[in-house]
Amino acid sequence: MNDQAAVLTERRDRVLLITLNRPEVRNAVNSALAEGVAAALDELDSDDELSVGILTGAGGFFSAGMDLGAFVKGESPYVGDRGFAGITQRASQKPLIAAIEGFAVAGGLEIALSCDLIVAAEGAKLGIPEAKRSLVAAGGALLRLPQRMPYHAVMELALTGETLPAERFHALGLVNRIAAPGAAVEVALELAGEIGRNGPLALIASKRILQEQFDWSADEMWEKQGAIAGPVMTSKDAREGAAAFKEKREPQWRGR
Repeated sequence: MNDQAAVLTERRDRVLLITLNRPEVRNAVNSALAEGVAAALDELDSDDELSVGILTGAGGFFSAGMDLGAFVKGESPYVGDRGFAGITQRASQKPLIAAIEGFAVAGGLEIALSCDLIVAAEGAKLGIPEAKRSLVAAGGALLRLPQRMPYHAVMELALTGETLPAERFHALGLVNRIAAPGAAVEVALELAGEIGRNGPLALIASKRILQEQFDWSADEMWEKQGAIAGPVMTSKDAREGAAAFKEKREPQWRGR
């Protein structure tokens, strides 16, 4: 029995590393893990010293999805308005990277799809096998995958329930970067470092615009974008960014 917390967090400069920590059950989601993820996302968003989050799994794999044994016992893998695993319906405001080793299947892939970027190790298996058990991938996969991959590729995944290697998802544009086995977190940290050097307000606003614009009509898109981007453009950080560029130095962000 693993007596450690179901979710571990570690700060690496401006990055919060969040680790699903139930390797004895392949990081399956029970109530403790879901609540731990939700708390970690709250920490990420509330701390001005943090700019980016990385979500990974312990034991050499990401997650096998919902813990069916815990679910049968009456545990809920849902947390308030954050949804399944404390993330699928409302993730963080700040950028979040999934670092996948081994496999991310069923609800595990849906957790990864709740992140903004995905790094996966060579040979890692991804898929939504729910149909094999007469279940439906209702934790976000059927909603998010068609926005990010070709229709027929998604349909094959959903109807066959088969997994595919990370390299195939990289070719289809779902996975951002492929890492050597065991190096997914390392590559994710490199990517997070690139992101974390940028203005934190700009990161949040850019993510929000990219996520929300699907619902904007042609008549309202510029107004809605302006409402989000405007405060960033007039912020102290924007002035600091311009001054740092002119003075050839690194900017000192304040998140305001």
